[in-house]
Amino acid sequence: MNEVHMNRMSWTQYRDRITHDKPPVFLPVGALEQHGPHLPLGTDALLASDIASGAAALVGGIVAPALSYGYKSQPKCGGGQHFCGTTSVDAATLIGQVRDTVREFVRHGVERLVLVNGHFENQWFMIEGIDLGMRDANAAGAANKLCVMRLEYWDFCTEETLAAIFPQGFPGFALEHAAVIETSMMLYFHPELVRLDSIPNDAPAQFPPYDIYPTRTEWVPASGVLSSALGSTREKGERISQEVIMRVAAAVRAEFGL
Repeated sequence: MNEVHMNRMSWTQYRDRITHDKPPVFLPVGALEQHGPHLPLGTDALLASDIASGAAALVGGIVAPALSYGYKSQPKCGGGQHFCGTTSVDAATLIGQVRDTVREFVRHGVERLVLVNGHFENQWFMIEGIDLGMRDANAAGAANKLCVMRLEYWDFCTEETLAAIFPQGFPGFALEHAAVIETSMMLYFHPELVRLDSIPNDAPAQFPPYDIYPTRTEWVPASGVLSSALGSTREKGERISQEVIMRVAAAVRAEFGL
């Protein structure tokens, strides 16, 4: 059985896979960000890597190590920058990281690249990095075969599953920061890192339809959790995770003709 993780291969093993199999390469992109008192700071990168690994195993792909520092945490979807441990990068830095990795994978001979985002705030800067990386490859005459897919893994949850997980109504992905979806998925993939006894019972955050700078930190619950994680279970995490993995793999097969 082929090894899935790039950082566990020798360079010759990796070269031979890229040369002979033309596999899709998955690049998880996460963040180092508070996820309440019950989840680890690395939750975003861990979950993006887990989804990438599951999908790669189904399509014969390779998973690169995650880019683990994301764009600045925003109050309405990540709690904000004022939490100890949240360690973020400027937009230009994230754009540069994505640009450089796209360029390097092109140099390796990768033709199918899948970026799996696990941090809400990363999206537009990943898009810019992909665009610039493909521009670099094109200028070098190496982009004629390159195809890049970018996705947020939570977009692969179906309405049916969300309705089953949230019988009282889905609060939306932004308020789901460190809440039921992420906590349940972590219980499925990394139960040893979840502290169920530390889940806060805060009411859902209430934000106005505008932002203020400097940030009004008092808008954010002191725990950093934007919607309650109570009710999270491993079973919910398994349902979400397996659905997302299967649907991501199906999308990769369809787009890349695998």
